[in-house]
Amino acid sequence: TEVDPSRQSMLFERFMSKERNEPPDIDVDFEHQRREEVMQYIYRKYGRDRAALTAAVSTYRPRSALREAGKALGVDPAIVDRVAKSHHWFDSRADLLQRFAEAGLDPEAPLNQQWAAFAAQLLGYPRHLSQHSGGFVISRGKLTRLVPVENAAMEDRTIIQWDKDDIEALGILKIDVLALGMLSMVRRALDMISEKRGETFELQDIPAEDKATYDMLCDGDSMGVFQVESRAQMSMLPRLRPQCFYDLVIEVAIVRPGPVQGGMVHPYLRRRQG
Repeated sequence: TEVDPSRQSMLFERFMSKERNEPPDIDVDFEHQRREEVMQYIYRKYGRDRAALTAAVSTYRPRSALREAGKALGVDPAIVDRVAKSHHWFDSRADLLQRFAEAGLDPEAPLNQQWAAFAAQLLGYPRHLSQHSGGFVISRGKLTRLVPVENAAMEDRTIIQWDKDDIEALGILKIDVLALGMLSMVRRALDMISEKRGETFELQDIPAEDKATYDMLCDGDSMGVFQVESRAQMSMLPRLRPQCFYDLVIEVAIVRPGPVQGGMVHPYLRRRQG
């Protein structure tokens, strides 16, 4: 990236703090249409024996547990489907028999009792292994000496058979290679501007202090603008009235659950307005 962290007085402690007893969470966003290109670059640069994606473990929830147990017991597929659809992902073991009754079945019937018991035992157990959304591990030596590795279902990808929590417990650093749709849209806009102007226009060429842009933001006209397009952000913009880039940093930081629940928003606005 060509964004200068010193220009924004970026604190190093934001990434490495003695108050945080764990490695930093490193997220790198790329255009979603070019994410695969970035991943293959990592494989080429570090070698397939030194780089791999982390896994995500999908576990049994009420619906999938009921379907699996019902299939094993030979229950009619239509009944299995009806009972499974009556359950919600947040249902606990105690809710299983209650949902049977709501589906029109006798919860006291021996088969239904056995079905519910088997499904309850499956809840939380691993169902299948999939890829993490973007967690990459890059090692100094061969990864197979540290963790189990397998080929992914997708071509030209390898994954570690452990999830992000296992990796963290071992002290292995994970880097998230994430796809961001808005970056692809920004890239398309930059390409269109470059084509119209007849000269290259890049992300770093966008002026940070454009008055017309801030006038639009002060009016709450931010639909489609990354980070400030939510209803909460759009309602805050006319009150905070950002006039410079750092005001936007404050805007994005303050409209968060922590500051809102901590009662920090209104005192800040009162002080800002004198």
